[in-house]
Amino acid sequence: MTSNRTPPPFGRTLCAMITPFTEAGALDLDGARRLAAHLVANGCDGLVLNGTTGESPTTTDEEKTRLVEAVREAVGDRASLVAGVGSADTRHTVELALAARKAGADGVLVVTPYYSRPPQEAVAAHFRRVADASGLPVMLYDIPGRTGTRIEPETLIRLAEHPRIVAVKDCSYDFLGTQKVLAHTGLAYYAGCDEHVLALYALGAAGCVSTVANAVPAHIAAIPAAFDAGDTGRARRLQLAATPLIEAMLGAGLPGTVTAKALLTRLGLPAGPVRAPLLPADRETTDGLLTHYEALRTL
Repeated sequence: MTSNRTPPPFGRTLCAMITPFTEAGALDLDGARRLAAHLVANGCDGLVLNGTTGESPTTTDEEKTRLVEAVREAVGDRASLVAGVGSADTRHTVELALAARKAGADGVLVVTPYYSRPPQEAVAAHFRRVADASGLPVMLYDIPGRTGTRIEPETLIRLAEHPRIVAVKDCSYDFLGTQKVLAHTGLAYYAGCDEHVLALYALGAAGCVSTVANAVPAHIAAIPAAFDAGDTGRARRLQLAATPLIEAMLGAGLPGTVTAKALLTRLGLPAGPVRAPLLPADRETTDGLLTHYEALRTL
């Protein structure tokens, strides 16, 4: 069975990549190159850089640009690069988008402006201004649990008319709203919550932006691949098998950045420490993550 889906704009399995740091806390560009190459070699056809998992609140504008440049050098045209450029300031977001384009990004991820809680017309104006200025295709990021403001389905339907607004990273936890947008637009939806990879893909989503893929890229990539091949039973088994690791990495009260870096470090992959105000995972948590990883790896 072959898929008759529209080709996704940024790939199908995107990893929300952590940003490796040295033990001293500096940007580790060599580690970023090695990790990016590893993720792409193991099933990711896209990488999201400088997102929340990439510790964007605590990296400088210069570090963000250097990271995109280094990863582009490492993966070439083997994967798409989507650069997180979201901020609470429209002017700054535009600056970051222009810098990402110059650094070699294929698209930009733009989160709803946070803290100020703008009304929907202001949210839409923010996204349109960034899309007009960036020159790159835009993935909107709907995550009201972090920003305090969601992108309402009606707003997404209006924004879909913009030629550069092409995709949504969906962390809204609103399946009804998601279905409304899928039914009325051509926006490419990406599951931003790892527990929703198969569910959204079955509804017609383009793929996923996965934090768990930092640790198990091949497993996450295999879920939509099995569905496309017509083996929905295997797709279901793969999704359910990943549940303990997903819960340990994302549902145990720690940010995914913390758990991903703890697990990657234990696996000998580039990661390094987290930056304050985040704190590292303790040994018990890391041991649990490794147990779930090993169980999944043996499937």
